[in-house]
Amino acid sequence: MKSKKFWLFFILSVIIYGIIQFQIFNGLLNPFYSNMLIFMAINIILAVSLHLVIGITGQFSIGHAGFLAVGAYISAIMTMKLQLPFSVALIAGGLVAALAGLVVGIPSLRLKGDYLAIATLGFAEIIRIVFLNIEYVGGAAGMQVSHLTTWTSTFICLFITILVIANFTNSRHGRAAISIRENEIAADAMGINTTYYKVVAFAIGSFFAGIAGGLYSHNFYIIQPTNFGFLKSFDILIYVVLGGLGSLSGSVIAAILLTIVSTFLQDYPETRMIIYSLVLVIVMLYRPQGLMGTREITDYFGKWKSTKGGSSYGK
Repeated sequence: MKSKKFWLFFILSVIIYGIIQFQIFNGLLNPFYSNMLIFMAINIILAVSLHLVIGITGQFSIGHAGFLAVGAYISAIMTMKLQLPFSVALIAGGLVAALAGLVVGIPSLRLKGDYLAIATLGFAEIIRIVFLNIEYVGGAAGMQVSHLTTWTSTFICLFITILVIANFTNSRHGRAAISIRENEIAADAMGINTTYYKVVAFAIGSFFAGIAGGLYSHNFYIIQPTNFGFLKSFDILIYVVLGGLGSLSGSVIAAILLTIVSTFLQDYPETRMIIYSLVLVIVMLYRPQGLMGTREITDYFGKWKSTKGGSSYGK
């Protein structure tokens, strides 16, 4: 991330955090809306982490809920069973999720397209069934978890996630990943170790999904295997596709919009799914490239656009 873009991002982040924290601290924002903001931030982390896998590297994965589940359960075990600090639990959840990403990524990322999608979906279901049958974490009944997630901890994790993935994307590693997305055969012919970069992107995406899982589990008091079914993976996938494959800011915008819709329609699950379906149909008909396409918000502000070495995926 270029220095001007970084400072713009940093200043805006501090302003947004300060305004919301001030309202929460002074009781101006009721618990419903503060919880919605925390849930929104968690969804943004999930969307951005999957964006790295699908939007940047071009690997069609629909098993992100599996890494979310790993992070959720591991962090819950750390705090509830081992009595470790919340920060340690979050990092542990992310690291174990990254390890799980390596385990599934090394053999399966040699696959492409639909075959990779099926393999990652199968992995997510295996993880869910494993937790479903482990009594140590409550099995089907679920596991009670202390409410430790706050707006501050969630925002810090969100800030770090966006910063790391944006910097990775604009580095030479990110350009190698983008070349794989554009034409894997040509990238391989140019000497790029395609398997290595796909696994690295998959592991980084899995790590942040695990972090989101830790925040998720400590925000809802109880976690159950049913929370991490294949429909959860499709929810995360929708954020990325609706925002635009290859656009980080598009994933953020889509996650914000759909979280708001989902929150206010949570008492009407049938209506929620109808609206989801209509939105996707309309977008695919009139904006098949997504809300932002492959562009970033900063691309619309010429004074912030780098004159040399700008965003490779925003052009």
